[in-house]
Parts: sequence; structure tokens; C-alpha cells
Amino acid sequence: MQTKYIFVTGGVLSSLGKGISSSSIATLIKHANHKVSILKIDPYINVDPGTMSPLEHGEVFVTYDGAETDLDLGHYERFLDMNLSSKHNFTTGQIYLSVIEKERSGFYLGKTIQIVPHIVDEIKERIKEAGKNSDFLIVELGGTVGDIEGMPYLEAMRQLKHELGSGMVISIHVTLIPLIKAAGELKTKPTQHSVQELRRIGINPQIILARCEKPLSKELKQKLSLSCDVDDDCVIVVEDEVSIYKVPINLLREDILTPIARYFNLEKPIIPKMAEWDLLVKRIISPNDSVKIAFVGKYLDLKESYKSLIEALTHAGAHTDTRIDIKWIDSSNLDSSNIDSELSDVDSILIPGGFGERGISGKILAIKYARVHNIPFLGICLGMQLAIIEFCRNVLNMEAANSIEFDKNTPTPVIYLIEDFIDQQGKKQFRTHNSPMGGTMRLGEYPCNLKSNTKIFKAYNKSTIKERHRHRYEANIAYREILEQNGMIISGESNGLIETIELENHTWFVGVQFHPEFTSKLQNPNPIILEFIKQTKITKNARD
Repeated sequence: MQTKYIFVTGGVLSSLGKGISSSSIATLIKHANHKVSILKIDPYINVDPGTMSPLEHGEVFVTYDGAETDLDLGHYERFLDMNLSSKHNFTTGQIYLSVIEKERSGFYLGKTIQIVPHIVDEIKERIKEAGKNSDFLIVELGGTVGDIEGMPYLEAMRQLKHELGSGMVISIHVTLIPLIKAAGELKTKPTQHSVQELRRIGINPQIILARCEKPLSKELKQKLSLSCDVDDDCVIVVEDEVSIYKVPINLLREDILTPIARYFNLEKPIIPKMAEWDLLVKRIISPNDSVKIAFVGKYLDLKESYKSLIEALTHAGAHTDTRIDIKWIDSSNLDSSNIDSELSDVDSILIPGGFGERGISGKILAIKYARVHNIPFLGICLGMQLAIIEFCRNVLNMEAANSIEFDKNTPTPVIYLIEDFIDQQGKKQFRTHNSPMGGTMRLGEYPCNLKSNTKIFKAYNKSTIKERHRHRYEANIAYREILEQNGMIISGESNGLIETIELENHTWFVGVQFHPEFTSKLQNPNPIILEFIKQTKITKNARD
């Protein structure tokens, strides 16, 4: 079967949920036993989002092969229960960099390099590469129709439809139907104008996904169908939902697969099997139990900075029939005067990853609280490193224990920078404090060997696991012996590096250097996060 392409664009304004819509359509098609792939195109000039502030662009999602990508790839993986790679996300920066490098090498034989054909051809090649060996490729174009950055991509879409034929490419336009609350009316004019902008450049969307706060009347649907020149059954209502994982169910109820099958001239209808998915969604929306977790972070002004971790907790909650109530605690505001009041009512404590010195003292206080009060604790990446620092300072009386990320001259560098290391591609890398931020981190999937009879081994039930990384600093193996002599277990290692730690005399205290949230899916939750929620429930029930 030749690859068929579904292009998803957005109109009126950004943040309408194109990523969730794309993920949901792909999920329905995959659950009908079709081979599906998915691609996110980001029109910004950055080569990747790796050096962007989380407050600027939200979370940076890391693929198994070490690519730093848009957070929408996280949605794709979580919905589709599949591992994507660097070829499933590209930016304008990557496109122009590739074309310029080709020009410098003489690839174009001295021709004048232009947007059309050279930039557009590079875009089309990458789209086709992402769709290889798939029945369907869903392509999400970031931004909004009309953005100047997006014009080359829309031209590439137009050309692909011309080259492949109308039965191989369809366009889905996600747009806003705003509710004017003073009048109590839904307005279709912004959508009409957005579609007109698409048609002006030669793209006629076949399906409209109408994002709205309340249902569209039959009359408004007919109005949109007529004004946007789409079939009556191609105006699909996408209302706000309590859970993003209900969107595929809603799209199925709206019968979106019928026009998709029709436009692709499929011989058989697309009929997905969604029973297991539906059960998990019901557990998310109406669980039988609940726990309260202290989420001690520093990027709380934009909680999408922790998107994958929030979703991973949701996955674990669905599989344990538990509502995860997150108590957001800004570590910058946490000190000895309020630590008891902030943490006395929680069932467990979670310290996520992060960069920089801001808020570190508050996180260390929270770690000490978990250790002393025997509360289930999970430290991720920086959270594990700070757990080692806290242990050294308050158990081993090493008052100067620190990370050279915070004090490059510390006399007790329990967390340090390895200058020589082997990256995910097996290449030797060299990094120092002065190395550029982009490209000097340990990125992607690495193997980790687990020690038997440990908490983390129980969670994974295997001796070797693979998890994803995104960090520059490592636990200093020079302090391993003194840590183990005093009750800290080094329960996981990767090529001699400390990957996971635990405490001997504690209910459940685990730190991991990797980011387990990056591999969690709704139908396949990450084992250590699932175990964290199970242990939180056990401790809560024992206390109650």
C-alpha cells in the first residue's frame, strides 16, 4: 500500500490542540490495524528546541535516538504507543541548514538557491522519508495559517497533492469557533477567513475540525460546510474535554473516519478497536481511589514544562484506578519556615529534572523531609543528583557537598561533569563548562543494568533496561563507596555511571538519572512511575 498523507493545519490562533487532534486521528487509524507514522513540522528558525527556555516553548521531548524535539512528539508517542525518532520532527532551522550545507558542498552545481524549488524540495523529501513503510502519515504543521514562517510548508503540501493525486493526500484544518459570551453565540466568520487563506494559496481542506466550548447546532454545521466548501459530514466538532485521551473516542463518535476513508478511496471502512482505550479513559475521568503528590518544581509558571511527567502520572493513575492530585510547590518559595505546612498533607514527594541553581535549596529541603519522615520519594535526573547531595550533607556530614553545576570550585563535587563520554550514536564527546549548551548533553536512550533484589528491579522485573537521558552532569563515582557504606544503594549503572539510587532503611526512596516519563504511554505506563504510584497508595492506605 502506497503511503497516504493527512496534513493537519491550524487556523485563527495557535494552541488549539493540533497535536492532540493529529495524535487522536493516528490512534484511531492504528487501532484499525493500519501502519501509521506521524510527523511534526516546526516553522521556527531554531535548529531544535534544546536550548529554548521551558518557559518559552514548554517541555523539550527527547526521542530514543537523542533528538531534542517539540513536546507534540511526546503526545504522539503516548497516544500511539510507539517510539519515534529524529526524522519525525524537523524545523525551519534544520531545513535551511541542510540546504546551505549542500550549496557549500557544490550539491546544486552552482545554481541560484531559492525557496522554490530548493527549500520546498528539501521539505518534501523529509516528509516522504517520515512516511516510508507506513500506510498513513499524519503531518502536523505548527503555527497558524498566514504565518510567514509557514508559507514554504504550505507550498510543499500543495505540491505533494499535485504530484501524488487527490486520492493520496487530504487536508484537515483545525480551527476555532469562538463563543461570544455576552451574546451567547458561536461565530463561524474566523473559520471562514482562515479557510479562505488556505484556498488562496491552492489548498482546499477536505475536513474541518471545529474547536468549540459547546456543541455546534446543525444549522451552524451546514453554514460551515457551505462557506468552507466541505461535505456536510466533514465538519467535525471537537469540544473541550476533561482528558485529552477522550478526544479519539469523541472523534470516533463524530464519525471522522468515514470521510477519511472516502477521500482515500479505501475499499473497506476504517473500524478501530478501542475497548481497552475506552476503559483507561473511564478510569482517568472517574477513578475509585486518589493520592496527593507533592510536585516540587521550579518552572511552575508554565506547567507544560513538565508535560511528559504529568501525563506519565496520569497513565499510572489509569492503570491503578487512581486520581493523581498534584500539589504544585514552587521550590523557590520553600524554606524551613513552611516546609512542614507544605508537605504534611501529601502522600508522596516527586522532584523532577531541571537546570540551574534557582530553587535548589527548596528541593533539598523537600528531599530531606521525604527521607526523615519515611514518605515515598521519586527523584528524576536533577532530583536524583540532589538526593545524593542531601544525603552527603545531612547523613555523611559533608557540609560542602555540591554539584559543580552550582559551584564549579566546590571541594566536594559529588555531582560532576565527565569531560569524555560516549554519546548515543557511539561517538566520543568532549565537554567542559565552556562547551555550547546545544550538543554537550547525554541525550537519548542508554542501557542500564539493575541490581537484583532492589526496589527498581522489582518495578521493571528485568536486569537490563533502556531509558532516555537529557543532562550534562553525573553522580561522581569517587563517592560511591562511602555512600554504599552508609545506607545508600547504587541499584543501577550504565557503563560505570551511576544511574539509580535507593535508601536501605526507607519505605520507598528512589532516584533515577534518566527521564522515565519520556517512555510512558497510556497503554504501557513506565514501570518506575507506576511503582511510585503503587507505593504511594500502599503508604496512604497504611496510614489511613
